[in-house]
Amino acid sequence: MPHADILDRADSLHKPLLGSVALHAAVFGTLLLWGVVLSGPHETWGDANSGGPGSISINVVNKIPLPSRSGIVNPLANPTESAVPTPPPAAKPKTLAPPEEPDAVPIKSRTQPKPSAVARSAQNNWRAKQQDRPNQLYSAAGQALVSPMVGQVGSGGVGVGLGSPFGNRFGNYVMILRQRVAEKWHTDDLDPRIHTLPPAIVTFDLLRDGSVRNVRVVQSSGNSALDYSAQRAVYDASPFPPLPAAYERNDAAVEFWFELRR
Repeated sequence: MPHADILDRADSLHKPLLGSVALHAAVFGTLLLWGVVLSGPHETWGDANSGGPGSISINVVNKIPLPSRSGIVNPLANPTESAVPTPPPAAKPKTLAPPEEPDAVPIKSRTQPKPSAVARSAQNNWRAKQQDRPNQLYSAAGQALVSPMVGQVGSGGVGVGLGSPFGNRFGNYVMILRQRVAEKWHTDDLDPRIHTLPPAIVTFDLLRDGSVRNVRVVQSSGNSALDYSAQRAVYDASPFPPLPAAYERNDAAVEFWFELRR
């Protein structure tokens, strides 16, 4: 089949001709409408006698005539001068000269003033830098003595046995027990010539409400008077405060050691 040559065909000019006619008609109609709008009545800004339509003429003057002030003067609105005093100049720090070394060693004499016997403490510079806590309290009294070794006439030491039922817990409660027993332990009836004895070990059952039972001496010190005084100290110190609420059992087997040291 022979191939058709499209270049031999003539293009139709109907569509381009119609488009050109429509474009020219639209431009002509727009110009006609714009002429009708401008031919109507309108307001002209500026001076009619100036250089051209719609222009404004400007003349140069050497001063502007401002309106004069009149009426009651408001004293609060008037500008006033500042009355703030000038701050004084900052004082210059004084430099202290180093002390001069003496030319000779002073010789002691009777007229020379003696140094004070009262020792003067250094200035407490740490207190000025210390930050106080909101819940911190201070007292002018001296430090309180809470050791059970204070105030015991002729006695040595009172301690809880190594096999304490409280273990490493309730340290404050154990301290209260030891302090109460130590305060009630008196050895005035012992022979003053005895300076030391083996420890007397006393055990007892401490109940939940703080009462005691089965107070007995499980190891004697070799002196019946000392054993009796140790046993009596436990009775006199009871009843103790109730057992801590966190303690698991309703009773505790407590062991106290009473050692005489003079």
